[in-house]
Amino acid sequence: MASKARALPIAFLTGTSSGFGLLTSVALAKEGYQVIASMRNLEKRSGLEEAAHQAGVADRIEIVELDVTDFSAIDRVMEDMLARYGRIDLLINNAGYAQGGFIEEVSMEDWRCQFETNFFGVVAVTKAVLPSMRERGSGTIVNISSISGQIGMPVIGPYAASKFALEGFSESLRLEVLPFGVRVILVEPGSYKTEIWSKGFESVSMDPDSPYSDYKKRMLKKVNRIVERAGDPNEVVKTILHAVRSPYPELRYPVGKAVKTQIRLKQLIPWKWIEKKVASQFGFSVPNGKSSWHQ
Repeated sequence: MASKARALPIAFLTGTSSGFGLLTSVALAKEGYQVIASMRNLEKRSGLEEAAHQAGVADRIEIVELDVTDFSAIDRVMEDMLARYGRIDLLINNAGYAQGGFIEEVSMEDWRCQFETNFFGVVAVTKAVLPSMRERGSGTIVNISSISGQIGMPVIGPYAASKFALEGFSESLRLEVLPFGVRVILVEPGSYKTEIWSKGFESVSMDPDSPYSDYKKRMLKKVNRIVERAGDPNEVVKTILHAVRSPYPELRYPVGKAVKTQIRLKQLIPWKWIEKKVASQFGFSVPNGKSSWHQ
């Protein structure tokens, strides 16, 4: 497979067992890429295999096991792929999950796990691929961020923090590798129909004695409504393909209903207006610096 693929551009993706990673793997294979689709648990490969067969691109997708929190495994896998394929033209850092919960109630272990996957995993995979791109003088790195990397909302503090970190990392990286012909891109989706939200909020405690109990109930109802109205994830895939095809891509590609508007409003309006909007949505008031719940 590797010798045949040497004539094709090579794409390496993380987190391909479902969602954006699965759909993007198939889309890139249809675009003519040889795709190396990595996932933490190979027992979950059937979804990607089925989608690849249906699209007629199974011969252009190799599925490999990779846990992005296992840094030694990252080095081994990348060394193997580079030895076999000769190069990696496109890296898409997609692996990630959303840790739900109020900041005070999320354990430090859960905080660490969130950053190990969403941030340090991206750094480690990027560092393993970057030398070959830099030496060759070409390559594209796409980091899948989120609107939560621009706007931090309640009950997703760990997720938002990890995505804010990813945004800063990507800004610095883009400026560092510009002289070497390597392009860095951020894709910032809003809410889409993937498993990330249902998985992320499964672990949220509903302890009735929690001081956040009322807030939590209202927030989870809102999250459920958002999930029900979430968009087609193929919109994000189309955005990724558009960015990758561009000869000089933008740094940021926000995508989703009202995402650009929300980001722009945050830049323009006073923060206290955002506080009033959140308070209105979740039924509490913030008069004179004090808060109270509406029944």
